[in-house]
Order: sequence, then C-alpha cells, then structure tokens
Amino acid sequence: MKFIDTAHIRVKGGDGGAGCVSFRREKFVPKGGPDGGNGGRGGNVLLRGNRQLSTLLDYRYRTVYRAERGQHGMGSRKTGASGTHTVLDVPLGTLVREGETGRILAELLHHGEAFTVAEGGRGGRGNAEFASATNQAPRRYEPGKPGEEREIELELKLLADAGLVGLPNAGKSTLISTISAARPKIADYPFTTLVPNLGIVRIEPGKSFVVADIPGLIEGAHEGKGLGLQFLRHIERTSVLVFLLDVTRERLREDYQVLTSELRLFNRQLLAKPRVVVLTKMDAADETVRRRLSRTRFGSSPVVSISAVSGDGVPDLVRLLWGVVSTARMREA
Repeated sequence: MKFIDTAHIRVKGGDGGAGCVSFRREKFVPKGGPDGGNGGRGGNVLLRGNRQLSTLLDYRYRTVYRAERGQHGMGSRKTGASGTHTVLDVPLGTLVREGETGRILAELLHHGEAFTVAEGGRGGRGNAEFASATNQAPRRYEPGKPGEEREIELELKLLADAGLVGLPNAGKSTLISTISAARPKIADYPFTTLVPNLGIVRIEPGKSFVVADIPGLIEGAHEGKGLGLQFLRHIERTSVLVFLLDVTRERLREDYQVLTSELRLFNRQLLAKPRVVVLTKMDAADETVRRRLSRTRFGSSPVVSISAVSGDGVPDLVRLLWGVVSTARMREA
C-alpha cells in the first residue's frame, strides 16, 4: 500500500567568499609583500535519510533552503571560514529528482545516508596567489563563485503506519477525514472505499504518522470474497492495526471475531502486530449501550470510544496512536 507524497523545493549552495587584497607590514621588510588570503568555500545543501520521519509534509510550508556563504579572505594569508552546510532530513525511501528535467538524482534508503543536492561555491583567491617575479605587488583578487542553485522534486512512496480495519460502514472514511487532511468518498453503502485512502496525521513539526483507510473486510475475505485479497495484501504492510467497531450493531464481539479470524486465516503473523480497538459512532449510543460497552473487553488491546462526527474521544485516540506508532517504529528500527 503505497502513497505518493511529493514536495517541490528550491535549494542554493552558499556563495564562496571573496579573496583579500592585503600587503605585509613587517619591521625590516622594506616593501613587505602581498599576503591577502583566499575566501572560504560556501556550504553545501544536503539531503539526509531519517528513519524517524514518515512524510514530506514539512516541505510544503517552507520551499526555499540556502546554505551559509563562505567568509572573505583576510591578511596574513588567512583563508576565510567555510560556510556551514544545510542538512535537510527526509524519510527513508525518498526519491530526489531534478525539477526541470525529472532526472533521478538519488534515492535515500538508509538512515544517515546523505546526498549533496547543491554544492557551495569555491572561494576566490587573494592577491598573494597572484604574486610573480614580474608582478611582486599584485592588487588582483577573485570574488567567490556563486553556489549551485536548482529546483528539485522530492517523492516518497509511503507505507502506512496504522491501518484501519473494519467491516463496511464501520466509519473508517469518516475517521480518516477527521484526523487528517484526506477527503475520501463517504456514503452509506458497502465498499464506499474501493482503493486505499491515506491521510497524514500531523502531531507537531517533525512528528506525524500515516493512517490508511482500507476497503471494508467481510467474512470470507481470505478466500477472495468482496475486496478481500486486495485488502489483506495492503494490511500486511502496516505497522499498527486499528480495529473499528460500530456500536450501533449489537454483535460487537462477533464483528471483532470476524475481523481477527480473517486476518489469522490469511496470515497468522498479522495478529502479532500492535492493536488498538476503536468503538465508533458513540453519538448514536444510548445509556444502555454505553453501560454494556463499559464492561466489554477485547483481550489486552487498548479500547477508545469515539464519535468521528462530534469529535468526542478523537484527540485521545490520536495521542494513543502516536504512542503506539512511535513504539512500533523503534522496534522496527
């Protein structure tokens, strides 16, 4: 289950520092001599793979990145300091393309792997570099070279952190539209979701996770009924399973058993993934149903009651999912 997340940014390496025109002033050295140092090199802009990230969302808000310029040269043949590199962290699996041509420049697959996307300019030479037998007091120097500037496209094929598991009309599409910017088609009939929808849940800058709203699961899915095999292949690639159970139905335990049974029959290892149980449509539950639900347990899985329509319980669910997803990421690292 892959989701294409893209961002277009402009990057510029730091300009090189200018060379210096300077002459030595020393006692017992009658006419001194040229001692202007070279300018420092500009910093590079690098992209670096970071397994803690899962989206390119932060690059939608800021699109221009520059590295520091090099310092100018100084007297006494002192070279200017080089500019500091600018390092941009991106999720693993990020493809880097040249903006104008679409040519692939790199693909960052490993944590800490870096690629220089814009080189800094070379520093200019000071007048000490131009001294010769015929020109012993040159006043010539070079300005620094400008840093490389280019537009690039970042493309990420995402795997979802959390997959929403539920029977048709369990409220998966409504929930994903509530907690993310995804806008899936929503209607009251089976298989509203025909293809996986993915949404990015943003906690704060640098902290986000991906939730997948996957086609509803029905009994017999492991045999290919409904959208079964397509669904189950997708759910194999998520880190956390979120079981959505519609409280307006009276057979919650049976629904839960159908879901877990289908997962077990397809691939027993699916049930080894971390699980969260979400009781949906609580706004439609009366007091009798609420009392019954308070006594219902689903093994050791944490249970959250929500109404995606009113928003009740949704912030608690997001916090819980972020904790479970973070733990799963550390375990898989």
